[in-house]
Amino acid sequence: MQSSKFFTAVLISTILTITNLNSTKVFAKSSANLNIAVVDVQKIVESSPEISALRTSRKNDIESLVKFVEDAKADVIKETNETKKKSLEESYNRELNIRKANFDKEYSQKLSEYDKSITALINKKSKALGYDLVLTKTCVLNGGVDITSEIIKNIK
Repeated sequence: MQSSKFFTAVLISTILTITNLNSTKVFAKSSANLNIAVVDVQKIVESSPEISALRTSRKNDIESLVKFVEDAKADVIKETNETKKKSLEESYNRELNIRKANFDKEYSQKLSEYDKSITALINKKSKALGYDLVLTKTCVLNGGVDITSEIIKNIK
């Protein structure tokens, strides 16, 4: 009775070991046949006319907020009635917060849209070139084919 339990345990252990070895071989074989590409996302972003335009727009938004604050300060200083001065200051602060929130929201939306479009472009181009896996260049120490220049060609 005891020897049959031992035999059963050895048999189960052997089956599990063989199954595990076979699945490891299948995984090793499938991962060895992967075509791997790498992309330098930062370089792609720096080459993008869309991002350049977005940065310019952001700079203009910040400049308009600075001008708004300067004009608001001048208006508040001109007011002599303390109650009206405080009310005017609160009004300008609310307006500033609304404008800033709108600028930030618009900027974030545009960045998100660009992120989606560049990801779609990388996926499309890498599939067209026959790559199974694409990694960012910052995550790869060695290996993979750099397709950054191919992506940049499609941006312009």
